[in-house]
Amino acid sequence: MGIHEFGNKDANIVLIQMVDSHDLEGIENEIRIISDSIEVDFYMAAVDVADWNQDLSPWKAPAVFGKNDFGDGASVTLEKIKKLCEDRSKTYYIGGYSLAGLFAIWASYQTDIFRGVAAASPSMWFPGFVEYMKDNTIWVDTVYLSLGDKEHKARNPVMASVKDKITEAYEWLKANDIDCILEWNEGNHFKDFDIRTAKAFSWIMNRRK
Repeated sequence: MGIHEFGNKDANIVLIQMVDSHDLEGIENEIRIISDSIEVDFYMAAVDVADWNQDLSPWKAPAVFGKNDFGDGASVTLEKIKKLCEDRSKTYYIGGYSLAGLFAIWASYQTDIFRGVAAASPSMWFPGFVEYMKDNTIWVDTVYLSLGDKEHKARNPVMASVKDKITEAYEWLKANDIDCILEWNEGNHFKDFDIRTAKAFSWIMNRRK
């Protein structure tokens, strides 16, 4: 599990983000935006994910795009992430883009080590996920959600459900007293991923009590 480090490793605030090569293309811009948006020092561990469909999926599901089905490797991935969060004197936030955003939300149901979740354009269309949220307990009190205003116009009917699913999740979180926002961005799923993720982390960090 490769880790790309940014910021001050001695900082009390630690950001955990699951990334692939595409995310890394914009990670330095993302870090700059976060640094300009908050007034505290932070450290980011950007964690390489080899196989997103396997390593970030909470349970098995049939392929939605391409031929690769979704696995159930999220639990194994989370155990590795926990090892980055062993200093409990520090404050940890988890986030990511797309399926990494979904993983971040799921992780907040498995452990109380995270203070908040930064889920930018998360894959809320993932089969059964919103139902899982409603049937289980979330252990964070701050959640950022966002979506591009054209993402639901996908040809794939499962992915096209993302607007309805994320709205349903947001309304459920608000009804259960979670400090939450749902922000709409211009464009489809592939636009401004670095900016969207930076906005997500900046919002939850600025909500800290």
